[in-house]
Amino acid sequence: MKTSRFLRRMVGWLAALIVFWPAFAAPAPRPNVLFILCDDLRPDALGCYGSAHVKTPHIDAIAAEGVRFANAFCTTSLCSPSRASILTGLYASRHGVRDNFTELPANLPHWPGQLHAAGYQTAYVGKWHMGENNDAPRPGFDWFVTHKGQGKYFDTEWNLNGQRRETPKGYYTHVVTDYALDWLKQRPKDRPWALCLGQKAPHSFYFPEEKYAHTFDQVRVDYPATALALADKPDWIRQRLRTWHGIYGPLFEWRKNFPDDRPEAVKDFAAMVRAYWGTVLSLDDSVGRLVAFLKASGQYENTVIIFMGDNGLLEGEHGMVDKRTMHEPSIRIPIIARGPGLPAGRVEKGQVLAMDIAPSVLDLCAAPALEKIQGRSWRALANGRDPAWRTAWFYEYNYEKQFPYTPNIRGLRTDEWKYIRYPHGDGSPDRHLHELYHLATDPQERHNLIRDPAHVALRRQLSAQLDTLLAAEGLTPERDKMPLDEGVKSELPDQKIR
Repeated sequence: MKTSRFLRRMVGWLAALIVFWPAFAAPAPRPNVLFILCDDLRPDALGCYGSAHVKTPHIDAIAAEGVRFANAFCTTSLCSPSRASILTGLYASRHGVRDNFTELPANLPHWPGQLHAAGYQTAYVGKWHMGENNDAPRPGFDWFVTHKGQGKYFDTEWNLNGQRRETPKGYYTHVVTDYALDWLKQRPKDRPWALCLGQKAPHSFYFPEEKYAHTFDQVRVDYPATALALADKPDWIRQRLRTWHGIYGPLFEWRKNFPDDRPEAVKDFAAMVRAYWGTVLSLDDSVGRLVAFLKASGQYENTVIIFMGDNGLLEGEHGMVDKRTMHEPSIRIPIIARGPGLPAGRVEKGQVLAMDIAPSVLDLCAAPALEKIQGRSWRALANGRDPAWRTAWFYEYNYEKQFPYTPNIRGLRTDEWKYIRYPHGDGSPDRHLHELYHLATDPQERHNLIRDPAHVALRRQLSAQLDTLLAAEGLTPERDKMPLDEGVKSELPDQKIR
């Protein structure tokens, strides 16, 4: 009898323990963050985004285990402005980095600094590229390894946390991966960590390492279909054809004699594209090494991995190379994320922006949010729980005297439409033809509908919507300051800043 009562009590105690166990269980450990930022990486140069030629099994595996964002964009297609947006969650007009020569303001909060304040160990290793001639450590990081300017594919000089400079022999992609792994192996083990790895590849000038230098020699590469279909495009696009940023120009020195508009000159263009692809293969090797270490050290399952590019790249579309414009290849970026808090095998089609990275990382790490930012966390979206996600956003770019090949740009992209304006910069009427594309039926932007009488009302509607979005961020015509558009020029940029 007493034994029976004792057993019943034991069963009751066990049941209560099971019910209330979560209250006594240790909280889940905060996730680590591995953030990999590539430079000028087109989504279609990755296998998981549909490349027909470039095989990227390690990057593809991350996409298969996480979320691949099918419609991710930068809001200014230029390295430094976009990198500042990624870190701060702000448009370039707010953070102030409008070109590739401006420092990120030291007092401006960013997500690695926010994680550092929340107890994370933080490191930045690789291409920083905000402040051309400054390789000193920046605030918010326990460890900072970078170089001046663009860096070189071979034998870059590095500044190791302000302690010493060295020039290790070897290919940039592997050297920066070595530095990242060294930090991961040697850091104290009592806190979660966030490591930002900034790759140079696949930024111009494109130099694959030797083992990949001839991988694509047998792949036929032509100018894209839109390269010369320019009849309904603004005049500045045709004027750009023979410049540093046009398909008849030097192609980042892959063409020695220029301008060259002969049909057979496509061979130089093909060599450039093949070299670009070759640098991406090394990026995949780097990702494989990092993932292998995380798995071997038992940290993989508790690490959020985000792999992305800072901006898109034109490879002959509309007769152009480089970026800066608002055309799709210039603004589209890959973003892939996996780890705690994210589903596996999901392809998300909502429009996400570079400035969404900051709030998303902090959300995934349950860290305090940055105040008054313009980006939004995509954590709920990635899990299928954000029905009110954005359906429209604006693009901004300011004319650069150092690279006088692209006008000022203010544009609107919705889920279905794109509308682009080219302000002159002094408040006078725009002097370039606007552009209007129905992306749902014309994703390659072949047909500029701006002069189509059937779309007059839509054009006015989209223009008003763009004005509303700009004004909401304080960018009224009186306050949206930009340089004067001095037109497309033929001179090459200074050798030191290419």
